[in-house]
Amino acid sequence: MINGFGSLYAGYLDIDDIGFQGTPVNDRAFSSAKIASVFRKTEAIAQLMDRVGYKTLWLAEHHFQREGYQCIPNIPMLGLHLASLTEKIKFGCGFNITPIWHPLRLAEDFATVDILTGGRIIFGVGRGYHTREVETFGAPLLDQNANRELFEEQVDIILKAFNEPSFSYHGKYYDIPPKVNYRGYELEEISLVPRPANLPVECWQPIVSGSPRALEFMAKRGIKGLVGGGAATGGKSKVIQNWRDALDREGRQTELGGDLVVGMSFHIARTQNEAFEELRHYYEENLKILAPMGFVPGLSEKQLRAIGDPALAPLAGLPTIEDAVESGGWLCGPPDLIVEQLKELEQAYPGLKQVNVNNLMSMPQTMVLEQLEWFASDVMPAFTRD
Repeated sequence: MINGFGSLYAGYLDIDDIGFQGTPVNDRAFSSAKIASVFRKTEAIAQLMDRVGYKTLWLAEHHFQREGYQCIPNIPMLGLHLASLTEKIKFGCGFNITPIWHPLRLAEDFATVDILTGGRIIFGVGRGYHTREVETFGAPLLDQNANRELFEEQVDIILKAFNEPSFSYHGKYYDIPPKVNYRGYELEEISLVPRPANLPVECWQPIVSGSPRALEFMAKRGIKGLVGGGAATGGKSKVIQNWRDALDREGRQTELGGDLVVGMSFHIARTQNEAFEELRHYYEENLKILAPMGFVPGLSEKQLRAIGDPALAPLAGLPTIEDAVESGGWLCGPPDLIVEQLKELEQAYPGLKQVNVNNLMSMPQTMVLEQLEWFASDVMPAFTRD
């Protein structure tokens, strides 16, 4: 039963000149001052969400995004600041790009913020999907097997550091601690200082492809999953059944939708057609951002080439906002229709407790705040709150 709502904010700026006829993605480059406006925008979103009753604001870690789409490089640091400006809302790491961190440094930073905020930061790990980010920091992404091997080793180290007073780990990528003499003794174990105050640490990971290896890895380690939001598609998905099956194999029996957050894009308007027209150029801009990275399945090479060309894109048969809503990953229209869609989701997945409702990248702050407040006033009251 759905009893809480959150939202994902990936750190996008207010951007003009959007859609297929707008500036091509790779031609955008904003000043440092403009990019820094992301922090004021995040503050406004966090304060509104806290005031109107959302449970979690999820933030995305990204780097080198001069184009203005994903401009938050450090979630724990920003989360600490936001917690000082709000009262109840939690801040989710959605997600720390683990391969570009040293696992113990990430564990230390999270533990520090967990203590200082009284447990208002939610830990999350991800493998990354921007080659510019991951490879620039010296970690593999083009080699997907190496990326996954590194990520899995890092997560195991982080969980040991959180949960064991002292530990050692000797794997392919890390030898912790090294065999050195320290103040007269041979170092054999090491302790995270500080460890999180709130144990066990609730850990989340995105479910994108939902491969058997990924689901098994998460289920074995007690990690919870977020479906949809950002690059992935939420709503009705076979991966939710596969997730429950993976949990069952590890003895974690749940109702369908348990240990998950489902993320769905949303837009409220007086009618669905009005919502379509308000969204059209924002949806096109998101296609321009995500399709070349493989997050819009079914597109041909010709369509992918056309998507960044204002002259070719309108003629390429690219997906529309109407297609996106039909696919089931969207909540779009008047509040009563969105309540109806969410009630259907609740019925389909009785173990589902939280849903993220997300705005599209490049939306201006005024529209984001208006949409989040409208959803809180006219949709959230239809659902039980814990």
